[in-house]
Amino acid sequence: MARALYIHWPFCAKKCPYCDFNSHVREGVDVAAWERALIADLRAEAEVAGGEALTSIFFGGGTPSLMPPALVAALLAEAERLWGFDRDIEITLEANPSSVEAAKFAGLAAAGVNRVSLGVQSLDDAELAFLGRLHGAEEALAALGTAQAHFARVSFDMIYALPGHTPAVWEERLTRALGFGTGHLSLYQLTIEPGTRFASDVRRGRLVPLGDDAAAELFDITQALTAAAGLPAYETSNHARAGEESRHNLAYWRYRDYAGIGPGAHGRRGGVATVRHKKPENFLAAVARQGDGIAEARPLAVADQAAEALLMGLRLSEGVDLAALSARFGLPREGLVDEGALARLRGLGLMWTQGARIGVAPPGRGVLDALLAEMVADTLVAA
Repeated sequence: MARALYIHWPFCAKKCPYCDFNSHVREGVDVAAWERALIADLRAEAEVAGGEALTSIFFGGGTPSLMPPALVAALLAEAERLWGFDRDIEITLEANPSSVEAAKFAGLAAAGVNRVSLGVQSLDDAELAFLGRLHGAEEALAALGTAQAHFARVSFDMIYALPGHTPAVWEERLTRALGFGTGHLSLYQLTIEPGTRFASDVRRGRLVPLGDDAAAELFDITQALTAAAGLPAYETSNHARAGEESRHNLAYWRYRDYAGIGPGAHGRRGGVATVRHKKPENFLAAVARQGDGIAEARPLAVADQAAEALLMGLRLSEGVDLAALSARFGLPREGLVDEGALARLRGLGLMWTQGARIGVAPPGRGVLDALLAEMVADTLVAA
């Protein structure tokens, strides 16, 4: 049963180039109607995924930091009534580092949010403009200071391997970021996804991405500096002081059940993948019609579940316990991993084994996708 809850808020303050829901921007939102719909969705999900106290709640989506604090408080109160809260529950809210959103931090903290994740991405105005962000570096720093004043735990993200990122430049950027003293950092390499503006710029010769060797050097710098600062990687792109890892994201990576509420939210419960209607109007109509916002509840084949668990778990520094996965899914060890490939990769120092537990060694983290393609059993890949 779900011990983690994801609540998706689909609205943004303005049309933005980085939001998946930018076609759903609204000038005004009927907050009362959305409170009724989201609470109905919560109740419906709790009927089938309740039974254990929640350990984490995550507010994500468009711009959840612009949710009225009273709405956040109402949703948290209903979630606690339905599931119960673990004594050390983590309640995270995603926020863009704008002055408008930072002005709501005090109210959101009073509503029960105890952790915030800021989408800073860079502390350089030119880089922010390149990334299409609407905030500037000075505004981001002010929002970070406000967040640290109101929340017990603060995380922010940075993107590296940008054009012009030499080892010296990235070392300076990361050293500065570490100096703010947050207990968690998410550090992502720039990736060129098909269909994006970046992909178009590469195709037209307007953007020359860093080569693999140059990006690998920046990755190594990232690992060294964060470890030295006491925030080692616990996942491929996430770094934290001991005890400040994102409990919510760990639920995903450890392949535990989680409830997904609100437009476009995904969930996992008892081997069933749930997806809510993405368009706000369709979500509201579904709640009115059937009592929840579910567009699809699809049973997952055991092989699909095992593949997801393996691929997610190997992102973690702790690796995965193959004996536990074998027992959970009723598959033999050889049905999970290619033993020959695992032995070869271990011999190259790219993977490690410790009893039934396996993981990706630090030298292999920069080529994680290639390792997974080799090491996951063919039967799972075929599934």
